[in-house]
Amino acid sequence: MIIFNPLDKFYKSDIGAVCADKSVTFRVKGDFDSVVFVLKSDKTGEENYFSMTKLGDVFAIDVKLEVGLYYYCFNLSNGKFIGLGNDYLGVITDNPVLFQHTVFSKDYSVPNWLNGGIIYQIFPDRFCCSGSNKKIEDGKVLHDRWADTPIYEPNEFGQVMNNDFFGGDLKGITSKLDYLFDLGVTAIYLNPIFKAYSNHRYDTGNYMQIDPLLGTEEDLKELINCAKDKGIKIILDGVFNHTGDDSLYFNRYGNYDSLGAYQSKDSPYYTWYNFTNYPKNYEAWWGIKTLPAVNESNPDFINYITGVDGVLEHYTKLGVGGWRLDVVDELPSEFVKKIRKAVKGINNDGIIIGEVWEDASNKIAYGVRREYFQGAELDSVMNYPLKNAIINYVRNGDERQLSWVIKEQIDHYPKAVLDSLMNILSTHDTKRLITSLAGENLDGKTKKVMEKTFISEEKMRDARVRVKIASLLQYTLCGVPCVYYGDEIGMQGYIDPLNRRTYPWGNEDDELLSWYKFLGQLRSEFSAFSNGEYEELFASGGAFVYARRDDKSEILVATNIGDGEYVINFDGELYDYITKKSYTEEFLLKGNSIAVLIKKI
Repeated sequence: MIIFNPLDKFYKSDIGAVCADKSVTFRVKGDFDSVVFVLKSDKTGEENYFSMTKLGDVFAIDVKLEVGLYYYCFNLSNGKFIGLGNDYLGVITDNPVLFQHTVFSKDYSVPNWLNGGIIYQIFPDRFCCSGSNKKIEDGKVLHDRWADTPIYEPNEFGQVMNNDFFGGDLKGITSKLDYLFDLGVTAIYLNPIFKAYSNHRYDTGNYMQIDPLLGTEEDLKELINCAKDKGIKIILDGVFNHTGDDSLYFNRYGNYDSLGAYQSKDSPYYTWYNFTNYPKNYEAWWGIKTLPAVNESNPDFINYITGVDGVLEHYTKLGVGGWRLDVVDELPSEFVKKIRKAVKGINNDGIIIGEVWEDASNKIAYGVRREYFQGAELDSVMNYPLKNAIINYVRNGDERQLSWVIKEQIDHYPKAVLDSLMNILSTHDTKRLITSLAGENLDGKTKKVMEKTFISEEKMRDARVRVKIASLLQYTLCGVPCVYYGDEIGMQGYIDPLNRRTYPWGNEDDELLSWYKFLGQLRSEFSAFSNGEYEELFASGGAFVYARRDDKSEILVATNIGDGEYVINFDGELYDYITKKSYTEEFLLKGNSIAVLIKKI
């Protein structure tokens, strides 16, 4: 018997995070003498106790709260509690795990243009080269062969310089917009494109200049406008926690025509950084000396990024659709709020996505509880918890973790955030998708070993099946799929830079490419994937079955990575979108198989 379920509107009238001042009814069902609602404020730590009204075997209470994060449980007359159980239902216990209740501002809204769409992540140097001549700077290497392996070995000083380039550029991306359109892509997320020393460009040299190896600002405008014609928006990477030591602002090597902070205390940028023994010793991101950390509370730096004619205003006015904020949990909350205000002041539909690797609704970073989704900071985050759960399910058969993560996000996040989550399965910071699912476990091995290790041809059939299962989940669960360039054709690679190889144009895996085009068509055809409801139907023995539905359609998604077979019963007729076959009243989900069963309303 269910006594409390936070994902059932009978037990909690509004599922997930709620708007401030919205009255929410909590109900507990059971043969109890009395029930007390115990509410704890995360901000104050204060606990409050409220008697629930009894009507038969149901106890109820209406709760209206201010913006904030809260935790709750139910105290029974016998001294026991109802807390969060292992199956995400209420359980009677002596030591309750508290449920979470997130309350966001009445003024909080999230752009909905991402909903139902597809994001495509591009590492600009490695996607496509337009063929234009590249002028390489001293100290950098330009590969002669597009198919070369990126350099990963340290130099004689033990440093990995990340100074080798392949010549991918903005014009190259523009030339491939038809390819992306055919995949159903509606947004392109670009890793940093501003002038920098390295190939990854997280060591910003000049925020106000496009890296010459990638092109010019006119090339960026052309990409924005050509993409817009195809219904695709551009999302830029905002790296505001640190700059490069080889930059206009720090200028350690004197390569810029400016007075950098490293050169003089009279530099206009001196107060941007924290020196401990000038100039040799300074705070750096994770101790990496080429990435001097910025003092994000410095008014001059804040104004440079968020002020009039600042970085955000300049590129947002240029037409970018939004920003992904690198290591957002290392940015002060006040700075993040000013970033949001700056972007929304130019374009209220500009989306702000944060790099957060955990549950972003209750994240604590550097001893501070973050308020990302309470109204004044983020619209979305990179969905690492779901990524890890999907890969764990497909590789190891753990449907319980997958079930838990989905339910937790539905319970903790505002619905608008849930529908716009950036659902990744691999990125420039992680192993390639197919390698994570079917590659050898090489943790602890050298990059030399990783460079030479690929999935064998005899194992590729199973690997493709795994990619199809994982990507089906990615495309049909709550949120927006984000495909890391080349995952759609089975590109392999372990840790960076082996996960940053060049896209092998002309040597695609056609089977996987066709599958990803199919998934794009699926998402575009059914609005239930945009902002529809989610219901788990079955999760056991390697099988995972759920429904997505809205007022126009109902879709049952079934995956099975085990050997067992399961009968799915239903009323009426369902049409399998994959096999194009129809079924009446029951469907047999075989081992190692998937199905997308459509029931039009």
